[in-house]
Amino acid sequence: MKRANHRRVMPRIAQVFAGPVMVLLGVNHFVLPQLYVSAVPDVLGAPLALVYISGVAEIAGGLGTMHARTRRAAGWLLIATLIAIYPANVHMAIYPNRYPGIPGGSVTLVARLPLQILFIYWVWLTALQDEGGRRDHAS
Repeated sequence: MKRANHRRVMPRIAQVFAGPVMVLLGVNHFVLPQLYVSAVPDVLGAPLALVYISGVAEIAGGLGTMHARTRRAAGWLLIATLIAIYPANVHMAIYPNRYPGIPGGSVTLVARLPLQILFIYWVWLTALQDEGGRRDHAS
Protein backbone atom coordinates (compact mmCIF):
# COMPACT_ATOMS: atom_id res chain seq x y z
CA MET A 1 0.00 0.00 0.00
CA LYS A 2 2.76 2.40 0.92
CA ARG A 3 4.60 1.71 -2.34
CA ALA A 4 1.44 2.31 -4.40
CA ASN A 5 1.00 5.69 -2.72
CA HIS A 6 4.64 6.56 -3.51
CA ARG A 7 3.98 5.71 -7.17
CA ARG A 8 1.19 8.30 -7.27
CA VAL A 9 2.73 11.00 -5.10
CA MET A 10 6.28 11.23 -6.48
CA PRO A 11 5.24 11.75 -10.12
CA ARG A 12 2.74 14.41 -9.04
CA ILE A 13 5.37 16.25 -6.97
CA ALA A 14 7.76 16.04 -9.90
CA GLN A 15 5.11 17.33 -12.29
CA VAL A 16 4.26 20.29 -10.06
CA PHE A 17 7.83 21.37 -9.35
CA ALA A 18 10.02 20.33 -12.29
CA GLY A 19 8.56 22.74 -14.85
CA PRO A 20 8.49 25.92 -12.75
CA VAL A 21 11.92 25.24 -11.26
CA MET A 22 13.44 24.72 -14.71
CA VAL A 23 11.81 27.91 -16.02
CA LEU A 24 13.26 29.89 -13.11
CA LEU A 25 16.70 28.35 -13.58
CA GLY A 26 16.54 29.06 -17.32
CA VAL A 27 15.57 32.71 -16.76
CA ASN A 28 18.44 33.01 -14.33
CA HIS A 29 20.84 32.23 -17.22
CA PHE A 30 19.84 35.60 -18.67
CA VAL A 31 19.71 37.49 -15.36
CA LEU A 32 23.10 36.28 -14.06
CA PRO A 33 24.91 34.95 -17.14
CA GLN A 34 28.39 35.43 -15.66
CA LEU A 35 27.61 32.95 -12.90
CA TYR A 36 26.95 30.30 -15.54
CA VAL A 37 29.73 31.39 -17.91
CA SER A 38 32.27 30.75 -15.15
CA ALA A 39 30.95 27.18 -14.82
CA VAL A 40 31.51 26.28 -18.47
CA PRO A 41 34.58 24.02 -18.71
CA ASP A 42 37.58 25.74 -20.26
CA VAL A 43 37.77 23.28 -23.16
CA LEU A 44 34.41 24.40 -24.54
CA GLY A 45 34.25 27.48 -26.72
CA ALA A 46 31.67 30.27 -26.70
CA PRO A 47 30.67 29.96 -23.05
CA LEU A 48 28.13 32.81 -23.18
CA ALA A 49 26.39 31.25 -26.18
CA LEU A 50 26.27 27.90 -24.37
CA VAL A 51 24.78 29.59 -21.31
CA TYR A 52 22.06 31.23 -23.40
CA ILE A 53 21.33 28.01 -25.32
CA SER A 54 20.98 26.00 -22.11
CA GLY A 55 18.84 28.78 -20.62
CA VAL A 56 16.47 28.68 -23.60
CA ALA A 57 16.32 24.87 -23.40
CA GLU A 58 15.51 25.00 -19.68
CA ILE A 59 12.78 27.62 -20.19
CA ALA A 60 11.23 25.82 -23.17
CA GLY A 61 11.44 22.44 -21.48
CA GLY A 62 10.09 23.75 -18.20
CA LEU A 63 7.13 25.42 -19.89
CA GLY A 64 6.52 22.33 -22.00
CA THR A 65 6.34 20.02 -18.98
CA MET A 66 3.45 22.09 -17.63
CA HIS A 67 1.18 21.17 -20.54
CA ALA A 68 -0.09 17.65 -21.21
CA ARG A 69 0.30 17.92 -25.00
CA THR A 70 3.99 18.81 -24.82
CA ARG A 71 4.99 17.21 -21.51
CA ARG A 72 6.67 14.10 -22.91
CA ALA A 73 8.82 15.85 -25.53
CA ALA A 74 9.66 18.69 -23.13
CA GLY A 75 10.66 16.22 -20.45
CA TRP A 76 13.07 14.51 -22.79
CA LEU A 77 14.47 17.93 -23.82
CA LEU A 78 15.11 18.70 -20.15
CA ILE A 79 16.70 15.33 -19.51
CA ALA A 80 19.04 15.86 -22.46
CA THR A 81 19.82 19.40 -21.26
CA LEU A 82 20.51 18.27 -17.68
CA ILE A 83 22.83 15.55 -18.95
CA ALA A 84 24.58 18.04 -21.25
CA ILE A 85 25.21 20.54 -18.46
CA TYR A 86 26.30 17.92 -15.92
CA PRO A 87 29.99 18.32 -16.93
CA ALA A 88 29.78 21.98 -15.88
CA ASN A 89 28.70 20.88 -12.40
CA VAL A 90 31.51 18.33 -12.29
CA HIS A 91 33.92 21.07 -13.41
CA MET A 92 32.75 23.28 -10.54
CA ALA A 93 33.16 20.44 -8.03
CA ILE A 94 36.70 19.73 -9.26
CA TYR A 95 37.74 23.40 -9.16
CA PRO A 96 35.88 24.85 -6.15
CA ASN A 97 38.51 27.55 -5.66
CA ARG A 98 37.20 29.22 -8.87
CA TYR A 99 33.79 29.68 -7.22
CA PRO A 100 34.45 31.38 -3.87
CA GLY A 101 30.97 32.95 -3.82
CA ILE A 102 29.14 29.61 -3.59
CA PRO A 103 27.74 29.22 -0.07
CA GLY A 104 29.18 26.07 1.49
CA GLY A 105 32.06 25.99 -1.00
CA SER A 106 33.26 22.59 -2.16
CA VAL A 107 30.74 20.72 0.01
CA THR A 108 27.87 22.39 -1.81
CA LEU A 109 29.46 21.89 -5.22
CA VAL A 110 29.96 18.17 -4.61
CA ALA A 111 26.50 17.76 -3.05
CA ARG A 112 24.92 19.23 -6.20
CA LEU A 113 26.09 16.28 -8.29
CA PRO A 114 23.73 13.63 -6.87
CA LEU A 115 20.99 16.25 -6.55
CA GLN A 116 21.15 16.86 -10.29
CA ILE A 117 20.73 13.13 -10.87
CA LEU A 118 17.67 13.26 -8.61
CA PHE A 119 16.32 16.16 -10.65
CA ILE A 120 16.85 14.18 -13.86
CA TYR A 121 14.78 11.42 -12.25
CA TRP A 122 12.03 13.92 -11.35
CA VAL A 123 11.93 15.19 -14.92
CA TRP A 124 11.84 11.58 -16.13
CA LEU A 125 8.80 10.96 -13.92
CA THR A 126 7.19 14.06 -15.39
CA ALA A 127 8.00 13.05 -18.98
CA LEU A 128 6.49 9.60 -18.67
CA GLN A 129 3.10 10.56 -17.30
CA ASP A 130 -0.05 10.45 -19.39
CA GLU A 131 -3.16 12.47 -18.58
CA GLY A 132 -4.40 9.74 -16.23
CA GLY A 133 -1.28 9.87 -14.10
CA ARG A 134 -0.03 6.44 -15.20
CA ARG A 135 3.46 5.73 -16.45
CA ASP A 136 3.75 5.41 -20.19
CA HIS A 137 5.75 2.23 -20.81
CA ALA A 138 5.54 2.52 -24.60
CA SER A 139 8.90 4.25 -24.98
